[in-house]
Amino acid sequence: MHWEPMRIDDNAVYKVVAYLPESHLDIAMDAVNENMESLFPNYDRTFSHFPVTGTWRSLEGSSPYSGEAGKISSEPELRLEFGIRGKDLLRALRALRDVHPYEEPAIDVFPMLAARDLLD
Repeated sequence: MHWEPMRIDDNAVYKVVAYLPESHLDIAMDAVNENMESLFPNYDRTFSHFPVTGTWRSLEGSSPYSGEAGKISSEPELRLEFGIRGKDLLRALRALRDVHPYEEPAIDVFPMLAARDLLD
């Protein structure tokens, strides 16, 4: 599979989804919040989070946050979501990655169209 780099539009809005242990939720939200301008006037630290279960098998040479190499592991995690403008995206992603405890953090970015843009 060949991945094309996403072109980031400074004025566009993106949704970021990341999975992390509950112990790192506040650390991650603080790091991201410090590196972005809120989408909503009069609000900041605008995140959603949901409980999920992560499942993986760490292969030889890995250094997992939890679990053992070669064994299937499952752990409770949180799915963290937030909207962000393109102009802040790379800075916030770097901040999130820097505080994330996983060797290979699962972080996804999706282009987004806010409902308020459709309703105005």
